[in-house]
Amino acid sequence: MTRFRLAWRLARVTVHLLAGLATCALVFPWASRRLRDAATRRWSRRLLAICNVGVEAAPGSPPLEHALFVANHISWLDIFVINSLYPCRFVAKAEIRSWPVLGWLAAAAGTVFIARGNRRELRHIFKGLVLVLGQGERVAFFPEGTVAQQGTVLPFHANLFEAAVDARVQVQPCAVAYLDAAGGWHRGVDYTGDVTFVDSLLAILKGAPVRARLACLTPLEGSGAHRRELAQAAHDAIQAALAQPAAPAEATSVSAR
Repeated sequence: MTRFRLAWRLARVTVHLLAGLATCALVFPWASRRLRDAATRRWSRRLLAICNVGVEAAPGSPPLEHALFVANHISWLDIFVINSLYPCRFVAKAEIRSWPVLGWLAAAAGTVFIARGNRRELRHIFKGLVLVLGQGERVAFFPEGTVAQQGTVLPFHANLFEAAVDARVQVQPCAVAYLDAAGGWHRGVDYTGDVTFVDSLLAILKGAPVRARLACLTPLEGSGAHRRELAQAAHDAIQAALAQPAAPAEATSVSAR
């Protein structure tokens, strides 16, 4: 990629981020949930399109409107891939709040940030999750607690699964994958090790097109369940889904509109 094309893409990302800031500041404070979801979906799709990331809803179970979504965690793109299809209220690690601009946007969109190892904060956030789920919203989080290389699903932390038990809602596992033109893992989106947010953004903008694939899996009943059993069942379902070959002909592509 030439320097001009990279500079042009960076400029487009910057303008789009500014538009997102304006929407969060001027629209979200008074907007209904339906309007916020529509704006979030549209903005996320456009951001991914600028980054040359196409999104596909893979065959699977129908997405629930009211559930606790859990997904494997690969990249900073994950939140926007999920939001481009099924807008959620997210719980995310506190480090995301420090990302340039995107951290502020995530907070303005209702993301709840949690610091690792802070048990007092975890209890407070847990109560908030139960309340939000009780109001009929869709909430999502990444139970691995950190990013992993593609094809790898780290053990799930079970604590926040208790929110689904207390709120008596279902847990919907979601498998996120990023594929290259040949259908293999797209290593350009890996966000592990010493890779910074800026490094990752530049690698994605300069790299080959990315095909993001999101599969909603069979829901798990939260009412009466044990959080550790829920966490393990969700982990196993996602791991099994990622072990299956991609099926581009059956997937549904999502436009940036």
